[in-house]
Amino acid sequence: MNCAEMAERLYQYLDRELNAEEILEVKQHLEACPPCIRIFRYEEHMRRLVRQACSESAPESLRVRILRYRS
Repeated sequence: MNCAEMAERLYQYLDRELNAEEILEVKQHLEACPPCIRIFRYEEHMRRLVRQACSESAPESLRVRILRYRS
């Protein structure tokens, strides 16, 4: 895996949307690539901050509409 491929998979990795083989590829790349691990840590940190700042839950009606749309 190269850095461009890592960039394409980063958000899927953070969202836990990759299969076991892809996860291993991403982890191996991150272990060997300081610039990519910095990007990963930044994105992970930002997600954590957003999660902490957004403590409100979506209304149940919105959840129902989203789930209906996804089907």
